Amino acid sequence: MNVPFYTPVREYENNKELFDEAVQSVMQKGNFILGEEVKMLEEEIEKFTGAKHAISVASGSDALVICSDILGFCGGTEVLTPAFTFFASASCIARLGGKPVFVDIDEKTLCMDFNDAERRVTKKTAGIIPVHLFSQMVNMTEYKEFASSYNLKILEDAAEAFGMKQRIRIGDQEKYLDAGTIGDFGIYSFFPTKTLGAFGDAGMIVTNNDELASKARAYRIHGSSKKYFHDYIGYNSRLDTIQAAILLVKIKNIEEAIAARKRIAELYDSLLSNLIEKGYIKLPEIIPINKPVFYVYNIIVKDRDKLVEFL
Repeated sequence: MNVPFYTPVREYENNKELFDEAVQSVMQKGNFILGEEVKMLEEEIEKFTGAKHAISVASGSDALVICSDILGFCGGTEVLTPAFTFFASASCIARLGGKPVFVDIDEKTLCMDFNDAERRVTKKTAGIIPVHLFSQMVNMTEYKEFASSYNLKILEDAAEAFGMKQRIRIGDQEKYLDAGTIGDFGIYSFFPTKTLGAFGDAGMIVTNNDELASKARAYRIHGSSKKYFHDYIGYNSRLDTIQAAILLVKIKNIEEAIAARKRIAELYDSLLSNLIEKGYIKLPEIIPINKPVFYVYNIIVKDRDKLVEFL
């Protein structure tokens, strides 16, 4: 039996009228780039995540490049990023002339190994791109303190982490913050397979810094702060209004989407419990301060290739 990893067809069929109405509304108004639905989506992301600013862009990969450029991850500087991640977490540095410095992952949590990161800091290190992968966040309290000690910028790659939260220590207090809202910049991908996914490419930048937000808004439109006036050499990375309209439909049900993924993960836990107890399978350890969102369900086995062949 061939079971598709993901298909948007069922989701579309379940909400066909809402999606059709949203797309038709954009078509009738004719404002296909940065239309009013884009601004509405940015406001919804700000509300959901608690970020002060949300800036929409064409993709999560573009978001990484734009933020890396603004933070100065270029010109021979070194940037720490995990060795086990998606290509874009490193290519955003390399394409700007920076040097990705790969940090190993913790074999228990599969998160970026803090101790290994400390060992790799040099005089050329300009920043860190912690990647929140495998359903949970990197320990951001550790990395915030680490970055402060070495005067490093933090770009959170939360491409897979929309909806994840972590209990963060701020001075003498602790509070839960959303993935992407803790560093200087954070980014989300809304690729169709993501927890909040468009029906095409889409991405979002978030920050609590007014100056960084202003630059990001300009960088996505060729560095332009107003029409035909260019303050920077930027990019062409604007979110199209149709994708924003689709995401506005989907974000209304985001809590249920997160809960559904949790139920599926718990079902896998139950069905695999015998193999886990016998030691054939290990699951990544969830860091206690994390509230995970199950983008994917990961297992650790002794011989991955044999298991793939068997399946």
